[in-house]
Amino acid sequence: MGSIKPSDGKPYPLGSTYDGQGVNFSIFSAHAEKVELCLFDETGITETARYPITECDNNIWHIYIPGLKPEQVYGYRVYGPYKPQEGLRFNPNKLLIDPYGKKLVGKLIWHKAIFGYDWDSPEKDLSFSTLDSAPYVPKSVVVEDTFDWEGDVRPKTKFENTIVYETHLRGFTKLHPSIPDAKRGTFAGMSDKCVRSYLKWLGVTAVELLPVHAFFGNRHKKGFVKDNYWGYESFSFFAPEQNYLANNNLDEIRQMVKEYHAAGMEVFLDVVYNHTGEGNQLGPTLCYRGIDNSSYYTLNPENKRYYYDSTGCGASFNLQNPYVLNLVMDSLRYWYQEMRVDGFRFDLATTLGRMNREFRQESGFLYAVGQDPVLREAKLIAEPWDVGFGGYQVGGFTPRWAEWNDKYRDVVRRFWKGDQFQVAELASRIAGSSDVFNYNNRDIWTSVNFITAHDGFSLRDLVSYNQKHNGANNENNRDGTDSNWSWNSGAEGETDNMIIRDNRYARAKAMLATLMLSFGTPMMVGGDEFSHTNMGNNNPYCQDNAITWMNWEGISERDRNLARFCRRIIKLRKKLKIFERRKFLTGKPIDKTGIKDITWYTEAGAEMHNEAWHDGSRKCLAYSIYNGSKYVFCILNANYGEVVWQLPDIDKNYTWNLLLDTSDKFNDENKVSSNQKIHVPSWSVLLFEIRK
Repeated sequence: MGSIKPSDGKPYPLGSTYDGQGVNFSIFSAHAEKVELCLFDETGITETARYPITECDNNIWHIYIPGLKPEQVYGYRVYGPYKPQEGLRFNPNKLLIDPYGKKLVGKLIWHKAIFGYDWDSPEKDLSFSTLDSAPYVPKSVVVEDTFDWEGDVRPKTKFENTIVYETHLRGFTKLHPSIPDAKRGTFAGMSDKCVRSYLKWLGVTAVELLPVHAFFGNRHKKGFVKDNYWGYESFSFFAPEQNYLANNNLDEIRQMVKEYHAAGMEVFLDVVYNHTGEGNQLGPTLCYRGIDNSSYYTLNPENKRYYYDSTGCGASFNLQNPYVLNLVMDSLRYWYQEMRVDGFRFDLATTLGRMNREFRQESGFLYAVGQDPVLREAKLIAEPWDVGFGGYQVGGFTPRWAEWNDKYRDVVRRFWKGDQFQVAELASRIAGSSDVFNYNNRDIWTSVNFITAHDGFSLRDLVSYNQKHNGANNENNRDGTDSNWSWNSGAEGETDNMIIRDNRYARAKAMLATLMLSFGTPMMVGGDEFSHTNMGNNNPYCQDNAITWMNWEGISERDRNLARFCRRIIKLRKKLKIFERRKFLTGKPIDKTGIKDITWYTEAGAEMHNEAWHDGSRKCLAYSIYNGSKYVFCILNANYGEVVWQLPDIDKNYTWNLLLDTSDKFNDENKVSSNQKIHVPSWSVLLFEIRK
C-alpha cells in the first residue's frame, strides 16, 4: 500500500485524468466485486503501490490519488466470479490495461500467464490460471495534452471532392530512403516532408491509414509466430500502437495531422470496433474480458461460455451495452477532437449496426453517431459487411455514411479482364450505383469506388496473376479469396515478355482511368500508382516484410510514368469537376439544349438499346456526361484488338478536344469531330471534351 492517502475521486471522465494536483482514475465494470489500481515505475516493470478502489457509482469505480503526475504507469486488477458458463471471467491474477488509457508502455509478450485459464489444462478455459500476467503485458500511462495546434485548420474537403489514398503507415515509410532510419515506419515518418510532398504532388485529398490503435504485434498460431501486420487485432481504442511512435510521444500523431492539414489533405483512420484482439474463449485476458466479459462482449445466450461472432475474429463487441457504446463514441470523439483526424473507415461495420444479432438502421451505434454534435462533420465510411447472417449490407447504411462498393470493384475487374456480359453492370457502377444507394436522399458520393484495397491483390498483381500465391502465410494457400477476377495476360507472375508486360500496363492504366472517370468517391491503394507488388499474395495480413513494404528504390522509369499518369488523371478529374457532384444522374435532358446528363453509346454512334445492353460479347462502352457547362465523351475498350468507333452525330457547332488517351497513340494531330470514325486501341480509355 502506498503512503499517499487517496480520496474518493469522481466517476467522470472515464480513464485517468490529471488535474494539476493529482490523477483521477475511473473504470466501468457492472459485475466486479472488487477493483484494485496498481501503480508502476516509469518502465512498467516494478509495481510501486496498490490501492483498492472502494467507490462505485452506477457501475463506475473511481479513485483520486494526489501527487501523481503525467507519465504515471498503471493497470488494474479486477475481482469477481470466474464462471465461464455464466459469462464471467474475472481473474485478479491478470493485470489489465485501462480501456480509456491513451498511451501504453511495455510490450505484450506471448506467454501462458496472459491467459485467464491454465492453457496446459485439458479443461482449457474452464480452468483457472494463478500466474501473474504483469511482467508480460503493456501498462497504461497517464497523459496530459499540452500540444499547441498553432491555428490548425481542417481542410474540410467536401465529400464529392474527396479522393482517398489507403495505405499502411509502416509499410509506406519503412524503406523510404529520404526518411531517417529512426522515423521509418512511424507517424513521424509519415509526416516527413518527402512523404507529404509526394502525396500532395499526386493530388489525393485524404490519406486513410490502416489501423493505428494498439494491437497484437504477433500471435502464436499452429506452432509458429505470425506477425499482425495490418493491425486488425486492437486491444485499445485510445492508445496508439507503440511501434508507430518514434519516441513514444503522442505529439507525433498530432504533428502528423497538423502537417497534412497544412498541405490541404485530410487524415482518415481505419478503426476496428467490431471485435478486439482478445478473441474467443481461448484468447488472452488483457483488458475487456477481465474487466467485465459479459458487458463488453456479445455472448451466446444458449451457452455464455461462448461468444456470438459475426466478425470471424472470435467475439463481437457488444455495442448494445450503453457503457460499451459510450466507450466507442468517446474513442471516436477523442481521435476527431483531440487528435483532429478528419474521418473514419469502420471495419466490418455491419457488426456495429446489429441489434439482437440483426443489422438495423436504427441501431444504437448508428443513431448515436448520426446525432453526435462533435462528429457531425466527420467523414464516415463503412465496410458494409461482416460474416454473420444478413451481413452483406452494401447500400444499407444511413445518409451520413459512405460505403465501400465491392460491386464496383468486381465489375471493373471483370470488364477489363475481358469477361462477357459486363457492360450493363459497369454502366450502373460508373454512374454512381443509383440502384444501390439512391434512396432516402443519399448523395452520389455515398459509393466509395475502389478496384483494389489492402486485402486482395494490388493493381500490379491483379494484372499479373491468375491465382493467389499465399504460401508465405503458412496456411497452405487456403487463406484469402479465390474470387479475384484477375488475369495474368498470358504468364503467371513476373515475365520478360514485353507483349505481356505492355498488356498489363495498358490494363492497369485503363482501370485507374475508369476509377477517376466514375461517379462516387474514388479510393486507391498506396503503391498502385507505381506498380507495387505483393508477389501474388492477396492476403498479406501477416507479412511485415518486403512483400508489403513499398520498395521506393526499386521503382522503374515505367512505374514512374504510371505515377505521372495517375497524377494526370486525378488532376483532370479535379479540373473538369463534372465527376464531382452530389446528386444522382437522371438520364434526362437538363436544359434547353436537350442534352441528357448521361447518355450511353454503341460503337455505331447510336444510343445503347436493349439488345446492345444484353449482348454478352460486347466489351466496349461509351458515355457522355453533361452538366450544363461541361460536356465530355468517354470510350472504354476492353477488346483484345482495336475497335472502329463512330462518334455520335452532335451539333456541328461543337468541337471535340482529346483530353485523355491511355494508349498514348493519339496526339494533337488526331483531330476528331462529330460523326467521325476513329480507331480505338485495345485495352484503352479515351476522353474527349465537347465544346461549343
